[in-house]
Amino acid sequence: MSPSHNRARRGFAKYIGLTPFAIYVLLFLAVPTTLAVVTGFFTDTGEFTFANVLGIFDPLILGTFFSSFWLSAVSAVIGAVVGALVCFALLGTRAEGALRTVVDSASSVLAQFGGVMLAFAFIATIGTQGFVTAVLADVFGIDIFANGVWIYQVPGLLLPYIYFQVPLMIITFMPALEGLKIQWAEANATLGGSRVTYWTRIAAPVLAPSFFGSLLLLFANAFSSYATAAALISQGSQIVPLQIRAALVSETVLGRENMAGSLALGMIVVMVVVMWGYSVLQSRTARWQR
Repeated sequence: MSPSHNRARRGFAKYIGLTPFAIYVLLFLAVPTTLAVVTGFFTDTGEFTFANVLGIFDPLILGTFFSSFWLSAVSAVIGAVVGALVCFALLGTRAEGALRTVVDSASSVLAQFGGVMLAFAFIATIGTQGFVTAVLADVFGIDIFANGVWIYQVPGLLLPYIYFQVPLMIITFMPALEGLKIQWAEANATLGGSRVTYWTRIAAPVLAPSFFGSLLLLFANAFSSYATAAALISQGSQIVPLQIRAALVSETVLGRENMAGSLALGMIVVMVVVMWGYSVLQSRTARWQR
């Protein structure tokens, strides 16, 4: 057997291991995305139309996109800032120490702790009949719902979203902080620079792509979240994922199921732009970590 044939066989064998992942991507990413895009351009009778896509510009739909944008942006900014401060505080601890290990493990778990379980935890804690709500009212005379039951509206989603945004920021940003080379600090000190000079002129420019990349990742994470919002907000469709649910299952807007496809298409466009920006920033970060 010729050497070229052996190389071809080895090359083919390398890609066999990717087959399960390729099937997973095809079934759970490519096919749903294609269906969402295609159904957005067709009526229930199979006729091609732009009506569903143009429906995105309806004031009600634009309002849900605006709510999703500000909720995702605010939770992402708060999560990124708080998470970065936690990472900075952990930078002085040993990587193999107990504190770092506990924080890393907790962050890995809490970043994935969402959905109905998280919504129930917040309802039981600070809901209208929650433990903390009752204690504040009975002991301190503080009614946290004096101005309305905000926890079951879009502003109430901020707390549970921040709950999983901060751990995600710790997971994604800590490696960038650990990538700062001690030689850079030594060179700065040798040239007479202060700690302020080091952080503003050396560390900050190096960390900026990673920080903003993580910020975009947090935005995408919040923008695509559904289960927690669906469990907390039972009335109305105040963000895009809930508007998609309403288009699919609502009994009052029959015949608009394909509108869900155009809404999903809008979300896909936003996510592609955000993840493209994340990829660009991560590629710039990788240059400093070589």
